[in-house]
Amino acid sequence: MAESLLFRISESPIDVDSVRSSLADDRCGAYAQFEGWVRNVNEGRAVERLEYEAYTPLAEREGLKILEEAQARFGITRALCIHRSGLLELGDCAVIVGVTSGHRDAAFQGCRYIIDQAKVRLPIWKKEHYADGASEWINLRT
Repeated sequence: MAESLLFRISESPIDVDSVRSSLADDRCGAYAQFEGWVRNVNEGRAVERLEYEAYTPLAEREGLKILEEAQARFGITRALCIHRSGLLELGDCAVIVGVTSGHRDAAFQGCRYIIDQAKVRLPIWKKEHYADGASEWINLRT
């Protein structure tokens, strides 16, 4: 059912309103969505913006695997995940996950699984730009 799954890296702003409508399905009675936004502080430091870099071909392949795993594990009907790359400002949506299923528990579990796995498995790197003019790559996995 790969046609019911979509993972994408986007350099353009995410149209959060279109995500829900793109996942609408008469077979589904539940929809869960997660949005990750750029916030103005991290670990006590004032943040002005974020910058994401991704190895897009690998991130999109691995992202689709994560969606397929969620579908197999939780029985979700449809799922979508879009992660931004490039420079993002405060309040911008950095990542969105949407999941539909027959029942709410599967939708909630599938949504949580997708975002949790994306955070640890995808080749996406985050650089924080701070109010004091400094910047640094954070949460780098080795």
